[in-house]
Amino acid sequence: MAYVAPIHRATSIRHALRANVLSPDIDDLVVAKANRLEIWRLTEEGLVCLQTKLIHGSIAMLQCLRPKGSETDLLFIGTDRLHYFNLVWNPLTKQLETIERVIEDLAEPYMRHSSSQNKCLVDPTGRFLAMHLWEGVLNVFKLPIRKGSTNKLERLDQVRLTELFMKASAFIHSRTGHPTIAFLYKTQLEQEEARLVIYRLTHDDKGNTVSKFDPHKDRELDVVIPDPYASMLIPVPLDEEKRYHVRNTEGAKAHLGGLLVIGETLLTYFDGLTHRSVSSVLQDPRIFVSWAEYDGTHYLLADDYGRLDLLTIDTNLETTGVVVTGMTLEPLKIGRSPAITSRASNLVYLGDNTLFVASHHGDSQLYQIDVESATVTPIQSFSNNAPILDFSIMDMGNRDGDTQAGNAFSSGQSRIVAGCGAYRDGSLRSIRSGVGLEDRGVLDELEGTRGLFTLRSYASDLVDTLVVSAITETRVLSFDREGGIEEIYSFQGMSLDTETLWASNLPNGQLLQITPRLVVLLDPESGTVTSKWDVPSGKSITRASANSKWALLSVDGISLVSLNLLQNLAVNVQQSQNNSGSQADQISCIHAARDPPDLGVVGWWSSGQISLIDMASLKPLHGESMRQTEDSATVPRDIALVQLHPPEISGPTLLVAMEDGNVVTFNVSTKGFAVSGRKSVTLGSNPARLHILPQQDGTSNVFVTTEHASLIYGAEGRIIFSATTADDATFVAPFDSHAFPDSVILSTDQHIRICHVDKERLTHVKALPVNETVRRVAYSPGLKAFGLGSIKKELVGNEEVVSSSFRLVDEIVFKELGSPFPLNASSSLEIVECVIRAELPDVGGNHVERFIVGTSFISDGVEDPNGTGGRILVLGVDSNRQVYQIVSHNLKGPCRCLGIVEDNIIAGLSKTVVAYSFLQETSSSGSLQKLAVYRPAALPLDLDVSGNMIGVVDLMQSLSLVEFIPAQDGNKAKLEERARHFEPLWATSVCHIEGERWLEADSKGNLVVLQRNVDAPTEQDRMRLEITSEMNIGEQINRIRKLNVPMAENGIVHPRAFLASAEGSLYLYGDIAPQYQDLLMTFQSKMEEYIHVPGSVEFKLWRSFRNENRESEGPFRFIDGEMVERFLDMDEGKQELVCEGLGPSIEDMRNLIEELRRMH
Repeated sequence: MAYVAPIHRATSIRHALRANVLSPDIDDLVVAKANRLEIWRLTEEGLVCLQTKLIHGSIAMLQCLRPKGSETDLLFIGTDRLHYFNLVWNPLTKQLETIERVIEDLAEPYMRHSSSQNKCLVDPTGRFLAMHLWEGVLNVFKLPIRKGSTNKLERLDQVRLTELFMKASAFIHSRTGHPTIAFLYKTQLEQEEARLVIYRLTHDDKGNTVSKFDPHKDRELDVVIPDPYASMLIPVPLDEEKRYHVRNTEGAKAHLGGLLVIGETLLTYFDGLTHRSVSSVLQDPRIFVSWAEYDGTHYLLADDYGRLDLLTIDTNLETTGVVVTGMTLEPLKIGRSPAITSRASNLVYLGDNTLFVASHHGDSQLYQIDVESATVTPIQSFSNNAPILDFSIMDMGNRDGDTQAGNAFSSGQSRIVAGCGAYRDGSLRSIRSGVGLEDRGVLDELEGTRGLFTLRSYASDLVDTLVVSAITETRVLSFDREGGIEEIYSFQGMSLDTETLWASNLPNGQLLQITPRLVVLLDPESGTVTSKWDVPSGKSITRASANSKWALLSVDGISLVSLNLLQNLAVNVQQSQNNSGSQADQISCIHAARDPPDLGVVGWWSSGQISLIDMASLKPLHGESMRQTEDSATVPRDIALVQLHPPEISGPTLLVAMEDGNVVTFNVSTKGFAVSGRKSVTLGSNPARLHILPQQDGTSNVFVTTEHASLIYGAEGRIIFSATTADDATFVAPFDSHAFPDSVILSTDQHIRICHVDKERLTHVKALPVNETVRRVAYSPGLKAFGLGSIKKELVGNEEVVSSSFRLVDEIVFKELGSPFPLNASSSLEIVECVIRAELPDVGGNHVERFIVGTSFISDGVEDPNGTGGRILVLGVDSNRQVYQIVSHNLKGPCRCLGIVEDNIIAGLSKTVVAYSFLQETSSSGSLQKLAVYRPAALPLDLDVSGNMIGVVDLMQSLSLVEFIPAQDGNKAKLEERARHFEPLWATSVCHIEGERWLEADSKGNLVVLQRNVDAPTEQDRMRLEITSEMNIGEQINRIRKLNVPMAENGIVHPRAFLASAEGSLYLYGDIAPQYQDLLMTFQSKMEEYIHVPGSVEFKLWRSFRNENRESEGPFRFIDGEMVERFLDMDEGKQELVCEGLGPSIEDMRNLIEELRRMH
C-alpha cells in the first residue's frame, strides 16, 4: 500500500489579487499556490503571511466581489474540478468561511474546454461575474441587492458565444450603468488575427436577463485590430470630470473611460461610449503577459522577458471632458539599468507605490516604484522552485566509496539538486532538510572576526559577555538583562591588545585566556593573574583548546603542550610525532574533549592521521589514518569529540573536518577509546570549522561553518546533518543569556548576528541562477559533478535567439567547470531532450564516467538537409574538467529518453525504443550499433530500468514493460514486451519501485502504482499490469527518482522515491509496512469526518483518480501524508473522536504520526 507526503509545498503563484478581505481599511494580497490560498499584508518589513488555507482542489480561478453594503470583499474560488464557491472572513472566528453552497459545473459530453485557461471576470461594480469554462460558452452569475442574501451568487444563465477562439476578455467601465463586456478573439485556430467585439451583458435595466450575444443584433462594436498578435485587454476607468454626451459620434473624440487593446507592435484605445479609437505604434515589438493599474492613466506592463514598462495614456482636458490623445510606453529602470523581473504571471499594485510580481517561472518579487522617475527598487523576494523540470539525488554521506545504502532525506545527508524555472528565470537549486535560524539581533561594524567566545561576568548566573577576537586585538561586548549592548575596554584582567585563541569560564570560577604568547588564569572578582604560563622565547601558540581540567596547545605547529588547569598550569611538553613515534610531523588541529576530560585528539599534517591522546602524558591511545587511498593527500583540519546522543544510547562521536570539505564521523568506545563506524559526509569543498554547542541535557550539537553550513545533532538514534541558512557564517558560539535565551552568536565577514535555532525541520533551498532553462540534470558521483542540459532564450537586436548546450558544474557550489558544450549540429535549432550519467567501457575495457545526451532538431518548417531529426551524444570529461565528444549518432527523429542495460544504451525515439551497443574505438571516438527495436503505441516519453526490464511510458497508452534479451546462441538481441497497462494515460514519468511494482504519473496529476503478476496462471494475465494503488496528487509530476534507503527497524513507511511537480512541490513516496496498512486506511477515513476546509469539497473527491476515461470515488490504497499529519493540529477532543474504535490510544497515534512527519 502506498504513502505520499509533501516535503516541500508548491511555490508557484499563478493567481494573485489585491482585496479587502480581513479588514475594510487595509488592502491585503491574496495569492493562490496550487491547492493553497494565502493572505499577505504589507508591513514596514515587507509582506507578511497572515493566513494560509488548504483547499481540496487546485485553484484555477481567483477573484474578489464586493456585495452591496459590505465593507469587505468576498473571495471567489474556482478549482480544476469545476467547483466554485465564495469565501468570507469571519472576524469572530478569525476564519475564512464558505458561503452557503458549492457551485458545480457539469459539462455536457460534446462541450470542449476553452482554448486558453479557464477565466473569471468581475464587472467594475462587483455585482456581475462571468466565467469562460467551455469553448463558445459563457456562464453568468450575479450578486443580488436585496437584504439578507447580498453575498450569495445567483446563476443567471449559460449562453452560447459565436466567438470561439478567445484571446482575452474584460468588463468595461460603463457610464450607462449597464454591464458591458468585450471579447478579443480570432476566427481560425491556426491563423493569427485579432477581432474586438463589445456586448451588453444584460438586456434589461435590472440586470436579470442575460443577453443572447447574437452577433447580428447585440454587438455594440465589431472591429479588426491591425495588430494580429494583440492579446490583452485593459479596462480604463471613467474620469471624474463630467462628460458632455455627443449623440453624433462621427466627429467625436475618444474620451477617458473605455478599453486598451495591447498588441506586440500597436496600442489601441477605444472610448467605451462612442467607440472612437486612438492608436500608438510601439518603437520595439513586445510580447506583454501581464498588467496592473497604477491609476486611471498609468499602467504597469510586464513582457515575456521580464521587462517592466510604464504605459501612460496622454490626455487633454476639453469642454467635452478628458480627451485621449495617445499612449506612450516608457521602460522602468533599476538605477540606470532596465528593470528585469521574473516573468510575471500576475502584476498586483498594492498601493503606496508598491508592486508585487507574482511568477510561475521564477521567484516572486516586491518592488517600490516611482512613476515620476520611472524607476523601481527591489524590496523582497519569495523563493519559487517552479517548474521543477528535472532533478537528481545526491547522497552527501557514504563518501568513502563504500556500498552502503543511501541516507534518508530527513537526515540532511540526502540532497536534491533540481533544475527549476524557465529561460532567464532558470536556476539550479539545492534542496536539503534543515533547521531554521531566526535572527534576534545584528551587530554591525564588527569585521575580520577570528574567534567568538561567550563568558559570564562575575556573579552572573548566565552568559552576558561576548569576546570577539581579531588578528591584532580582542574586543569585549557586555549585554544587560534587557538586551542592551555596551563595548567595555577592560574585563577581569584579560589582555585585549592581542588575538585571543581561547577564552572560557572554569568550574572553579576562574577565567582562562589563551593568546599566542601566554596562558593565564584570572580571578574574576579582582582581575588579577592567579597562574601564568609564557611561551618559550621566539615561539608562539598556533592552536588552543581547553576543557574543565586541561588546556591543550600547539606551539609553532610542532610541539604539543598540555597544562593542568587544576594544578596552577603544570606543564607537559612533547615534540610532535606520528603514531609510530619515529618521524616528526606537524600538528594540523587539536581538541580537548569535554568528556572524558583526560582525553585529547590531535590531527597531523604529513601523515593525515588523527591520534587520541592522554592529556596527562600526551601519549597516543589510538591512531587512525584519514586517508583511504594511497594517492590521497587530504589532511584533518578540525576535530571535535562530543556526546551527540544521550550516554545511555551511545558513546561519544568523533567528528573530523577534512581539507577537501568532507566531515568524517566515528563512534568512540569509552573503554580503550577505539574508533569504529567511519562515515564521511560532504558539506563543502573547503575545510569546515566545527563549533560545539553544549545542550542542557549533557549532549552537544556541532555547528559546521562551510559552503553548506550545517547543524549536526543526534535524534532518533541517528546523526542528523541539518542544513541552515547561515552559509556565510565563519564562527559560532553558544549564547544563553537573559535577554537572548537559548541562542547562538555567529559571525560573518561583515557583522555578528544573534540567532535562535529552531529544531523543527524545514526544507532549505539554495539557488544558483543560471539564466537558462535547466531542462535536464544528471549527477556523476565519480566526477563529483552535475551534467546540465539547458536551453537559452535571448533577444539579439529585437530578434529572439534560442540555443541549447550541455555543461558541467561542481557538486558543491555549482561552479561551472570547463566550457559549455554547444548543441549546434542542426542548421536550425538543436534542443536537449534528455541527459543521463553512465559508466561505459573505454578503449581498454575499463568502465569510466560518461554523460549520454539525447537531442531533437526543431526544423521550424525547414527540414534538415541530411534528414536528421535528433542525435545521441556520448560525452567524456578530461582531466581539465572539459567536456569532449566521443560519439555523435544521428537519428531520424528526436531522442526523448535514455537508459542503460548491461553497458547498452536504451533510447526512446519518436516512435520506437531502440537498444544500442556502445564501442569506444579511440580515446575520443566511438560508435553506436543498433541491437534491437520495440515499437510502443505512440510516443515514448520516459523510461526506467530495473535489471533487464525496461518500463516505458507512452504519450497516450500508459506503461509497457519490455525485456532486453541479449544476443546468445547465434540469435540476435531482442526487446520483447512482457506486460502492459491497457488503460489510456497521458503519462509524464515512470519509476521502478521494487520487485514487479512501478510508479507512474500522468498529466492530470494522477499517481498510479502498477504491478505485474508473474505467477498468474495464464499468459494473458501475466501480460496485464494491475493497479494496486491510485490517487490524484493535484499537480503534474514532471519527474520521479528512485530512493535506495534501508527500511528502518519497525519502520512504518519505507521511502521509495521522490516526485517533483510543475508547481514547485517535492513529494516523498513510500510503501507502508503490512502491519500498519489497515490502521492507516481506517485512520484516514475517520480523519475525513473531522477535517473541514473552505469550499467543503470532500477529501475523497479531491484525491480520486480522474482522466478523460474514468473517475474513481476516492483514493485507492493510498495514504495522503498531508491529511493524516493534520491530526497533530487538532485539539484533544477531536483527536479522541478520531481514535475512537481504532485500537491504539491517542498517545500511540500521536507518536505514530510524529514518526511519519519526521521522515521528511
